[in-house]
Amino acid sequence: MVCPVRDLASAPIGVCVPVRRFGWRARQRHRPGLQFVVSTGRHHGFESMAEQRLLVALDFAGDVVDVVSQPFRLRFDTATGSRMHVPDYLAVTRAGVWLFDVRPVDRVGDDDRVCFAASAEAALAAGWRYAVVTGWRPVAAAIVDTLSSQRRELTDRLGLETQLLTRARSGSCPFGELVAATSLPAVARAHALHLLWHRRLGVDLAQSLTDRSLVWAAEGGWG
Repeated sequence: MVCPVRDLASAPIGVCVPVRRFGWRARQRHRPGLQFVVSTGRHHGFESMAEQRLLVALDFAGDVVDVVSQPFRLRFDTATGSRMHVPDYLAVTRAGVWLFDVRPVDRVGDDDRVCFAASAEAALAAGWRYAVVTGWRPVAAAIVDTLSSQRRELTDRLGLETQLLTRARSGSCPFGELVAATSLPAVARAHALHLLWHRRLGVDLAQSLTDRSLVWAAEGGWG
């Protein structure tokens, strides 16, 4: 499908597929793969660890409805001639549509800035929001990665999640104290991480997650 930028918003996002293939070969410098996103119930392609972190972060945010990898090829003219650029992700959320490019800050060059500017203009014309993801705060990225280990549905036959939420609603407390207050702390740890991922418990992402981290009951959890 080919369309002018002004008609981009009306394109059928739900049936889009990546405009180019994800390649795997010996001794390649980047690492592609597939990341399962709980919010969409599907695997989504990524071409680097930086892109994989974005998919995990979008999933953790909880408002994602759909994600399209490499959604379209943008052709545009510059002072030096015609150019092409493929944005990395289009994310449909309950709060609106986001277009993303992913590039570590130390690898952003002048040519990249031109392509990012074109993506930003295309997003503006379509009524979308646009962002270039250049990196993550190490502590926050590590916590979200830890929580993602328990993102899938868990069976709670012992009612541990009810025990955790009941204790958390009585007031914030250290993570270690929260799980120790349950009938089976060793298993409750996994459920506590699950509740943190689904935003039913809250924690400060700016601090390392330890047994001393304060945890509280969150309002409006999404899972």
